[in-house]
Amino acid sequence: MAGFNAADSDLEAIAIADKTMMAMGGRSAYENARYLSWNFFGSRKHVWDKHTGQVYIKSLRDDYEIYMNINDMKGSLLMGGKEISQQDSLVKYLQKGKEMWINDSYWLVMPYKLKDSGVTLKYLGEGKTAEGAAADKLELTFAKVGVTPQNKYHVYVDKKSNLITQWDFFTAATDSDPRFSTPWDGYKDYGGILLSGGRGKNSLTEITVSDGLKAYFD
Repeated sequence: MAGFNAADSDLEAIAIADKTMMAMGGRSAYENARYLSWNFFGSRKHVWDKHTGQVYIKSLRDDYEIYMNINDMKGSLLMGGKEISQQDSLVKYLQKGKEMWINDSYWLVMPYKLKDSGVTLKYLGEGKTAEGAAADKLELTFAKVGVTPQNKYHVYVDKKSNLITQWDFFTAATDSDPRFSTPWDGYKDYGGILLSGGRGKNSLTEITVSDGLKAYFD
């Protein structure tokens, strides 16, 4: 992507990221997969039009729904099925909606974003996942992107499949130990792209890639 920090990224890390992209279906297939939907750990349902930036977010724990465009921050809010037009509440929930989408979509499509804007990619050498599988370790750090650019990730790319099978999350790029580690498993083909829902004790469920989701935005 434009803005990827290729100058400060390792060539080996970039080559591995490219292999991962191909193993996931390739850049063109991902860009052509326009409408995605998923259930984020039982707390929220998302529907996302990747081409326009339109998203629908339904809280599964509180009675509200957000329709918005993450690019221009325009949208609407329903609480208990009733539209809320009070400006302070609307602005608050639209900002909340974008932050939820940034977080929740990353948990779904992170392997496609290894060379995203603002990312610096480093090769940390060979290692093993918590399951003992041989993997190449990559480090992702960020500059002026997302809600928490101070975060850092280590991702483990399986030697055989070229798929990411584990990630370690660091609250700050200066941290030496991760706050948590999570497997990435349960990959399935969704219309030509691979997506994974298995995250250890939790799972992303109801993953769908379909033009039929367009109905949410009609």
